[in-house]
Amino acid sequence: MEQSNITQIIIQTINSIFETLLNSIDNNLYGVLDNMTFINSDILHDNYFEKIFGTSTTNGILLIANSLLLGIIIYFSIRYFLSHITYTQIDKPYSFILKLIIYGICMNFSYFILEQILNLNSYITVAIQNLGSNLFGKTICFSELISLINSNVSVEGNTLNVFSLDGLLKTTLSVSLLGLIFSYSLRYVMIKIFILLAPFAILSSTSNNLSWFFKSWSRNLFSLLLIQIIVAFILLILFSMDYASGNLFIKFVYIGGIYALLRANLFVRDFIGGISTTVSQGVGQFINLNK
Repeated sequence: MEQSNITQIIIQTINSIFETLLNSIDNNLYGVLDNMTFINSDILHDNYFEKIFGTSTTNGILLIANSLLLGIIIYFSIRYFLSHITYTQIDKPYSFILKLIIYGICMNFSYFILEQILNLNSYITVAIQNLGSNLFGKTICFSELISLINSNVSVEGNTLNVFSLDGLLKTTLSVSLLGLIFSYSLRYVMIKIFILLAPFAILSSTSNNLSWFFKSWSRNLFSLLLIQIIVAFILLILFSMDYASGNLFIKFVYIGGIYALLRANLFVRDFIGGISTTVSQGVGQFINLNK
C-alpha cells in the first residue's frame, strides 16, 4: 500500500512538472513564433539595422558597396588597357558602363526594392490567412491553432497525464513546436543577413565572373521568404480539420501537420534550392551557399 502511494506521488509530480513546462511553452512562445514566421517590411524598420545597412550612400553597407563600385571601374579600366596589349577578349566599354549604371542604381535603391519584395510576400501570406479567416471564422496563426488543439487534445479532467495517449501526443506536439521556434528564429536571422548582402549581390551582376553570387543570393533569399507562404497553406489545412470530433485520426493528422511545418524548409529546398534553416544544418549550408 505504501509503495503504491509512493508510485502515485511520483506520477503526479512528473505530470505536474510536464504540465507546468508545457503551459509555459504554450503561453509564452507561440505568439513569438507568429512574429518570427510571418515577416514583412517591418524587419527593415529597425534603427540599428538601418544604420548598418546605410541611410545614404555615405554610410553603412552602402558606403562599402559604392567603394567597391569605384574599385570595379578601376579594375575594368586596367583590364581594358591591358587587353590592347595581350589581345584578350573583355566586355565592350559601352556595355560595361550601361550595366554599371543600371546595377549601380539598383544597388543604391536596394533598401526600397527589398521593402517592396517583403511587402509582396507578406500580402500573399495575409491573403491566404484572410481566406482561412473567412472560411473558418478563426485567425490563421500559431497561437490560435495551439489554443484550438489544447481544447481538444491532452487533458483528462483538465489535468495533463503524460502516461496517457493524449498526454503523450500533447508532449510530442509541444516539443515539436519548440523545435519550430529554433528553426524559424534561425530563418529570421538569415533573412536579415541576406538583406545586408543585397548591395553586394546586385553589384556582383556587373561582372560575368561574379554573377553566380547574385544568382545564389536571390535563390536563397527567395526560398527563405517562400517558407512563410508554405506555412500559411499548411495552417490553412490544419484549421480545416474538425478537431471537435476528438477522434484519434484527427489527432494524428495534427501531428502530421506539425511535422510538415518542421519540414517546410526542406520542401522549398527540394523545389527551388536554398539554404537550410534546420539548426544543425543551417550554418554549413550558409558556408556553401554558392553550391
